[in-house]
Amino acid sequence: MEYRRTKIIATLGPQCSDQKSAQALVEMGVNCFRINLSHGTAAEKKSYFDLVRSISQSEQERPAILADLAGPKIRISGLNGTMDLKTGEKVIVSNEQNGPNVIPVSSSVAFQEVNPGAKIMIDDGQIALEVISQVSNHTLECCTEIPGEVKNRKGVNFPGIALNVPCLTEQDLIDLELALSSGADWIALSFTREAKDYHLVRSRMKNMNFNIPVMAKIEKWEAVENLDEIIETFDAVMVARGDLGVELPVERVPLIQKSVIDKASQAGKPVVIATQILDSMTERPVPTRAEVSDIANAILDGADGLMVTGETAMGVYPQEVIKVLSRVIEETEAAIDYEKYYTARGQNLLSTAQAISHAACSVACDLDVNTLVTMTHSGSTARMTARYRPAARIIAMTPFPEICRQLAIVWGVTSFIVHKYENADDIPAAAGNVLEKKGIISKSQKFVITGGVPVGVPGTTNYLSVFRLE
Repeated sequence: MEYRRTKIIATLGPQCSDQKSAQALVEMGVNCFRINLSHGTAAEKKSYFDLVRSISQSEQERPAILADLAGPKIRISGLNGTMDLKTGEKVIVSNEQNGPNVIPVSSSVAFQEVNPGAKIMIDDGQIALEVISQVSNHTLECCTEIPGEVKNRKGVNFPGIALNVPCLTEQDLIDLELALSSGADWIALSFTREAKDYHLVRSRMKNMNFNIPVMAKIEKWEAVENLDEIIETFDAVMVARGDLGVELPVERVPLIQKSVIDKASQAGKPVVIATQILDSMTERPVPTRAEVSDIANAILDGADGLMVTGETAMGVYPQEVIKVLSRVIEETEAAIDYEKYYTARGQNLLSTAQAISHAACSVACDLDVNTLVTMTHSGSTARMTARYRPAARIIAMTPFPEICRQLAIVWGVTSFIVHKYENADDIPAAAGNVLEKKGIISKSQKFVITGGVPVGVPGTTNYLSVFRLE
């Protein structure tokens, strides 16, 4: 399989729910599987975790798992029949009133603050209401802007309205425990609004005696306003363009996407682009030109990973989807001048770790070395090196399988498990053995190594050397 720097995350579902089909996706290029915890019974959800754990992968014992919590999705709840709204018609949105002109919503929501011009978008914006007045913390008086038929259980978005809802629902807590006990490598938090959401999830995980990284899904208008602190606090971010395009004017989404990629990359945090990557391939075997251009632009902007959802979970052509993604990644990456990346990103070095990681990329380029090894216990050295987007292949070596899998979504990083090494003197032999065994380099070829000394102390990237495989 070709070396691809941009990672592929595929969502499991009915179309790839057996070992054979999931294994085929891995062999075509999938690095990580997303398990969508918004749907299914506990048994059905667990079956997907079991499925991924049964799949083999050349670099590590199995692919990584991204467990995606449903979050506090607000829906129309308790509507009998349907409600046909006309343009200009007055309507009440509430979870405390009942009546013929009342649209009932989830009981967990309260309206804290209503900004001027606030809207309510129903069914991904198919129906739009403008808020006229706030009757109470649980009731809004509205006027219909875009008419349509309101149906029960459809999603509702509140752009311009500050909501008082928990970042984790009771169902999320149940799903979180299931995900952690079933081998999740990443947790994705839906409808993130602010940095403190991270600390709540971390606290819950600590209570369950787990410690895995958390990814913020950027899909709320509040998340865009709090973007800098979210990127600084969370371990990774995802641009979830579906709800984001409902919460904010759709024409703003491309620029928000570029901003998130840039800021996350500068911070050394993985960034994933999701929603409608290859939406047309849900029902047809070939993509549109626009979709291919969209994928290429995300790669050129520097995204770590691209995530397909319904395309593989529900679509008719899951394998063709991964084939297309792989080809576009290979073609686009072949046109990138990686020297410009690490040169530009080395202008604001803030720490020894950043300077060493940047220097490793520079040395690899100057010596025309194609392999850059990062010895890492926490994954931080590999992530820091990936931040500079080197042309050399990044090989992360770690004694810990869970770190190996967590790095599966990080740009350019191929991870291998290496036997524990006690000091810096053991590093060249440990690295060389893996590189030769995996066929990455051959005798007499050089490789660059970076890592931390003393060994085993996270965040101490301070070691750089060049070796030749004897």
